[in-house]
Formats: sequence, C-alpha cells, structure tokens
Amino acid sequence: MASSPLVETHGHGAPHHHPALAHQFDSLEQQKESSTLGMWVFLVTEIMFFGGLFLAYVVYRLRYPEAFAAASNTLDVPMGAVNTAVLIGSSLTMALSIWAAQVNWRKGIVLFLLLTIVLGGVFLGIKAVEYNEKFVHHHVPGANFEFDGAQPEHAQIFFSLYFIMTGLHATHMIIGIGILAVLAVLAWKGRYDSTYHNPLEMTGLYWHFVDIVWIFLFPLLYLLGAHLPGAAH
Repeated sequence: MASSPLVETHGHGAPHHHPALAHQFDSLEQQKESSTLGMWVFLVTEIMFFGGLFLAYVVYRLRYPEAFAAASNTLDVPMGAVNTAVLIGSSLTMALSIWAAQVNWRKGIVLFLLLTIVLGGVFLGIKAVEYNEKFVHHHVPGANFEFDGAQPEHAQIFFSLYFIMTGLHATHMIIGIGILAVLAVLAWKGRYDSTYHNPLEMTGLYWHFVDIVWIFLFPLLYLLGAHLPGAAH
C-alpha cells in the first residue's frame, strides 16, 4: 500500500506522521481543508448573528432618524477612529505572524502575535474609557438614563444597540486575545513552521472577521450624527 505523501522518514527509514497530524486525517493538507471549512461555517453563523443586529439597527434608524443622529453625535469620533486604525494594524501583525511561520522565523511568529495582543488590548482599553464616559453622562439605558437631545426615549434604543453591538464585538476580541496568547506560547515552543501553521491561519480568519465587523460598526454608530451640529454632547 502506498504511504501518505506527508508521512516523513527519519532515522533508519522508519516512517512517522507529522506530530501535528490528527489521527482521523490522512495528511496535513486534508486536515487543513477540514479546519478551513469548519472555520468558514462558523464565520457564516457569526455573519448571521451580527446580521440580525445590523438589521435591527437599520429598522430603528429609519424609524427614528433624528433621535439616532443626536445620540450618535455624543460618541467620541476621534477615539473610534483611533480604534479603527488600531484594529487595522492588528490585522497586519496577525498576517505577519503567518508570514513568519511560512519563512520559519519562530521569534517573528511570537513577536507579531504579541503585537496583535497588545493592539487588541489597546482597542479594549479605549473602549473601556468610552464606556466609562457613557456611565458618567448617564447614557446607559435603564432607570438612570438621561439624554438632553431629541427624543430621549428613542435615543435610548440607539444606546441599547450601541452597547449590545460593541459589547459583543469586545467579547469576541477578548476571546481572540486568549487564543492568540495560547498560540504565542506554542509558537515559542516551536510548534509552528513552514510545514504546519494552520492554527495561525484559522485564528487569522477569525481575527480579520472581528476587525471587519468593527469597520461596519464605526461608521454606523459614530458617524451617523456628524452632520447634526446642534446635537447634544
């Protein structure tokens, strides 16, 4: 029987599988195809999940345009813009970690993974500052909600969607940072190289998806009220 093309021969010619090859797969290529399909299926469910939130946003935005514009104008656009740049940078460092694996640069993998974690932490830190500002100004939906702009009862819907959408996005960021930390430890131990770096690629897909979600959230939430000079701050 012909041996698998990815069965390696060492020592006295005794074949053995790549240590990263799971027993249920015949080759690393098959394993990669399976995990890639699984990740894309997962991302499709994520698209449907966030898609429902975006749909709710569009419905209420069309129904209460003035309230949504006034509420949007209370958000800190510069902070949102900085966070957008930070996430774009983190996508670059994530891609560079995969490149480092492809060229067998172990320290580079760890370096770029750590940079991605740092940038993710910066994003979450800025978001925490924004959340604190909302609590200080009583813009958190609930019994203590206060809003001096147009239609405060409808503006509360905007802030509800703001916290739900950005909060879920931040949760995905936290999960991603945890995964990146594990990958960094494994990379330091020499787990990934040019022959095997599939976990990096799958995590990269997840991280890029999370970044893309923010690319949509930023203009929808932050730039909606930019044209409304009289909105409350």
